[in-house]
Amino acid sequence: MYARDILTRPVVTVGPQVTVRAAVALLTGHGFAALPVVDDEGRVVGMFSESDALGVTSHLDTAIVEAVMAVPAEVVTPGTDISAIASRMLSGQLRSMPVVEHGLLVGIVARSDLLRALIRDETTVEARVRALLDDYAGSRRAWSIEVADGQVVIRGLFADASEQSVVAALARTVAGVDRVELIDDAAVVTDR
Repeated sequence: MYARDILTRPVVTVGPQVTVRAAVALLTGHGFAALPVVDDEGRVVGMFSESDALGVTSHLDTAIVEAVMAVPAEVVTPGTDISAIASRMLSGQLRSMPVVEHGLLVGIVARSDLLRALIRDETTVEARVRALLDDYAGSRRAWSIEVADGQVVIRGLFADASEQSVVAALARTVAGVDRVELIDDAAVVTDR
C-alpha cells in the first residue's frame, strides 16, 4: 500500500506570511498537530506544528509562520510505501507528512491514516464501498458486495459496460481495495 492509497485531501495549509495567531486558529480549529506551509504556487516550503506555535510566547499577532516553521519539510510522493512513511514518521517524531507530486502538494498522510491502513477491516471496506454504490445508485440496491484480502467482488445487474466501469472505479477509490471483480447477473445463463 502506498501514500496515494491512504492520503487525505484536500489539505488545510497555511502561507508563510500568515501570523502565528491565525495559524494556531487553523491548527486548533481543525484538530491538527501540524500544517504544511505552502507558497503561492502550492509548493511545500515548511511545516508549522503545535511545537512551533508553543515556541512563540508573545507577539502572536506580529510573528509570522515563516519565522518559526520547520524547514525543510519532510515530504513523500504518492508512490512512497506506507512502511517507509511509518519509519520516517517514527524516526523523525513526525505526526504527519505532506504528499508532493511534481513539486506540488497533493495530500497529507497522518499517523491516523497509517493506523487505519494497518487494521484494514474487511467490514469497513465493504461498508465504504456500499456507501459509495448506494450514493451512486440512489435507492435501488442493485449489487451484493463481498470483500476478502483486498479483493472486492460486486455482483448484480449492470445497465451497460459504462456503468460497470463507474462501479469498479468507485470501489477502487476505497482505501484497502486492491482488486475489483464484477459479476453481471444478466450475463449469467441459467438452465430452466
